[in-house]
This record gives sequence, C-alpha cells and structure tokens, in this order.
Amino acid sequence: MAFISVNNNENIESALRRFKRKVITEEIIKDLKKHAHFIPPGQKAKLKSVNARKRNRKRFRPVRSFSQNQNSNQNSGPNQNQNR
Repeated sequence: MAFISVNNNENIESALRRFKRKVITEEIIKDLKKHAHFIPPGQKAKLKSVNARKRNRKRFRPVRSFSQNQNSNQNSGPNQNQNR
C-alpha cells in the first residue's frame, strides 16, 4: 500500500505527484490488473506456452541485412522488364 506524508509547506500537486510515482514504483496498478479476474490453472499454462512460442518465434526470426535489400531494390526497377 502506497503511503506518503504531506509536509507542512507542500503543495497538494507535488504530494499527488509523489503519490503517483510511488504507486508506479510499487506496481500496485499492475498487481490490481493481474488479480482482476480468475484464470484457471490449465488456461494459465496454455497462455504461458503460447507466449513462449511467440517469444521464440521473434527471437529466431531470420535477420535480413540492409545491404541485401538495397541490392535487390536496385535490380528490380521498373525498367528491368523492358528490352532495349
């Protein structure tokens, strides 16, 4: 639970700013969203494996180098199919 003490000469705006910062650092909103609804253990496991597959797909995606893309764009111009 986020708790701040307001000083005597402190603005309410600055106290509110400190409170919001403390809520973000303690991840209270994230925890609240996590516990907003119940997910059965079987569905939680399926979700976990789906997310792992997505992560692995992104991680092992073939990487194209920038120089290859430039060369292929230069060779496939609109004049490529014309006979001169």
